[in-house]
Amino acid sequence: MESAASGTDHRRRPRRRGAALHDAIVQAVVAELAEVGYAGLTMEGVAERAQASKGSLYRRWPGKLQLVMDTAYHLLPEPADVADTGTLRGDLLAMLRLVNDNLAGPAGQAMRGVISEVLQDDTRAAQVRARARGTSVAAVREVVRRADARGEIDGRAVTERQLETGHALLRYHFLSHGGPVADEVVTGIVDEVLLPLFRAR
Repeated sequence: MESAASGTDHRRRPRRRGAALHDAIVQAVVAELAEVGYAGLTMEGVAERAQASKGSLYRRWPGKLQLVMDTAYHLLPEPADVADTGTLRGDLLAMLRLVNDNLAGPAGQAMRGVISEVLQDDTRAAQVRARARGTSVAAVREVVRRADARGEIDGRAVTERQLETGHALLRYHFLSHGGPVADEVVTGIVDEVLLPLFRAR
């Protein structure tokens, strides 16, 4: 008689490679985050849910921290996904609202877990910095480029630190107060901070 565990026997796992396997793993991480949170997530649990071998995970990610980080980046919007509303203010609001929506889901859980872990370990903090992709800054840079092309601002005057400000404030509020962040906070970040910064000459 077959045991209940036979459903996860490696001989019965679907043969997936490349993008199909990666997508299955990402979806498994999302489901695990929703069910057990970052603290309860394990490489073994993800492998079982994705119907993949642990080896297939460890060949791509050295551990849970890197796996969850990459999943969070996969969930966050790409710079090209930011809506072109025709105005700097509209683009900034659309961008931060999109990020806020993502923070309210598995990406936000992932961020909380990763930050809580790296605060206790300088080595892991270095790993996070090394794995960072700069997606957030790239999204703001695209918004600034559009505004510069429309003649709303001088894009050359916008510094890297200014590009980081909006996402940093949104993340701080999310980590301090939970999510989703109230829309009035998002609007305040845009109207009271970003627009004066980007339009300063």
